[in-house]
Amino acid sequence: MYDCIIVGAGPAGGTAAYHLAKKGHSVLILDKADLPRYKPCGGGVSSIIQQWFDFDFTPAISLKTDRVYCTWQHQQAIAVNTQDYPIWMVRRDIFDFYLVQQAVKQGAILQDKTEVTQLEFKSDKWIVKTPKEEFSGRYLIAADGAKGSMVKLLGFKKQKKLVAGALEIEIPYHHQNNVDTYFEFGLVKHGYAWNFPKADGFSMGAGVFTNQRKPQNYHQIIAHYASLFHLNLDDATEHGHPIALWNGNQKLHTDNAILAGEAACVVDPFTAEGIRPSIFSGLKASEAIHHSLGGDINALVKYSEIMTQEWGKEMIWAQKLSQIFYHFPRFSYGIIEKHPSCANTMTKIFSGKLTYSQVAQKGINLLLVNH
Repeated sequence: MYDCIIVGAGPAGGTAAYHLAKKGHSVLILDKADLPRYKPCGGGVSSIIQQWFDFDFTPAISLKTDRVYCTWQHQQAIAVNTQDYPIWMVRRDIFDFYLVQQAVKQGAILQDKTEVTQLEFKSDKWIVKTPKEEFSGRYLIAADGAKGSMVKLLGFKKQKKLVAGALEIEIPYHHQNNVDTYFEFGLVKHGYAWNFPKADGFSMGAGVFTNQRKPQNYHQIIAHYASLFHLNLDDATEHGHPIALWNGNQKLHTDNAILAGEAACVVDPFTAEGIRPSIFSGLKASEAIHHSLGGDINALVKYSEIMTQEWGKEMIWAQKLSQIFYHFPRFSYGIIEKHPSCANTMTKIFSGKLTYSQVAQKGINLLLVNH
């Protein structure tokens, strides 16, 4: 029997597995995919995550970017330098698998191509059933993403989340010399488009991050956006995917089990940032399981409380900003043009140097006063 079974080998699952295994606990990681696997994602993550690990992420980084451009219909550019905390651009197949490999080096066991089909909590342990075999574990971490089945199998009937839609197109480019990051706010209604450079190409996408669901031709938008960079889509690949945005604090634990990552709806409702919050939740999940194994009977309850206090309270402000910004995008972007420091502030929030609660009220007041 394992101390902990982790379902899902993404950033949350890999982080939890690494820290639990490093503390000497027996850990089994299950994932239904054949790893490494492609994961639709812009692939931007703040380098501040390095502080949560004692190994070097360099082998998993495609490139580093320290300049961000915000644009409106590819014009009226606002440039922000992020030299103190550069943004890492990663390919999720490489990044996620690298993180899991570090967990395996610490003693975790990885079994991919293994889908969980049933769960049973019996005699203070979880019986995890798959098509070929079953496993038992004292604790369980569900980290299988927005489309995973673990939330339902664990009996979480209704989650507070806003399911956003996004389309991403991977464009190969063999002579990459543009390492700047772009956020475009004028081409997508109630959302934004992005252009994230990678060492071997670009990840371009478009998404809507509010509850507005008016039809938009994402493919056409991205094709037009790509043409502005003199890129074509002849050899590009296209991927659509849901994003589970945070939409309110909620219980994230049950009997000897907790939710982490996108299964816990930790994606930022304003920026749609998912990797850093998933890693944060994986870290806190590992701490909760460790303390529970050590005899703290309230450790899992504390996990839900910690995620509410350290993550949820910030997302309340993020949601408020999202509701204002994406409902009045042209006006809001005009405010940023008048006050370029706003864009710099947002990059500091993304990098973890500032929190929403530290700056959001000032920003909201600025928007309301100028409206």
